[in-house]
Amino acid sequence: MKSAATAARPPGSQRGSLRDRAYDTLRRRIIEAQLQPGQRLVERDLAAELEVSRIPLREALRRLEADGLVLLVPHRGALVAPFTPTDVRDLFDVRESLESLAARLAAERADAGGLERLAARLDEARAATRAPAGSRSRDTIAAANAGFHTDIVELAANPLLTGMMRPLEARMHWLFRLTAQRDPGKECTEHEQLYEAIAAGDADRAAVLAHGHVTAGRADSLALAAEWSHPEIDPEAVAARRRRRS
Repeated sequence: MKSAATAARPPGSQRGSLRDRAYDTLRRRIIEAQLQPGQRLVERDLAAELEVSRIPLREALRRLEADGLVLLVPHRGALVAPFTPTDVRDLFDVRESLESLAARLAAERADAGGLERLAARLDEARAATRAPAGSRSRDTIAAANAGFHTDIVELAANPLLTGMMRPLEARMHWLFRLTAQRDPGKECTEHEQLYEAIAAGDADRAAVLAHGHVTAGRADSLALAAEWSHPEIDPEAVAARRRRRS
């Protein structure tokens, strides 16, 4: 028997809630590499595991496709996007320009409250990075570092820039997680320098530091991407194999 709250909830609202829950769960699993690049996503199995019907699950998968985290092959199925070295290169090309602009605008426009939030995020990243080796979490470090970059975009107070960066957020979180073995201490130091420039209102220095920070990670990230990506994946073939085995 349905509860009064459930009965009172419009069907569309309930489906939207299930869709959002499925989206959030799958997004987190992909970003944290619990679901690996190239892995097949079997709708029947996911629907049963997440306790949702196929309709909200498919809506969630379409949102993940828009995020660049999932590939949907028409009439065949879905898989976690391979995220090849070429994809990583393209992401860095865009980040170098947009994050430099975001840092410049943040230095010009950030208020005291925004700087306080950015400082708190930096403290979070610093604590995660400098935690004892036995308790250090790559996921925590990656999330804090990615959040630092997102917070700078928010401080830029430019809705158009925010709209351009939002579709990249999931891929940036994914990239930070998959390349978490990069030197976290060096990354933390660069974030500290960037924060100081923004807090001082030095727009030119903030832009230069942001560009240099992104560029510094390009070579290492591309090398790591070659290790964990699957550039040989043919989405059509993967989905076809999944269908035959279903």
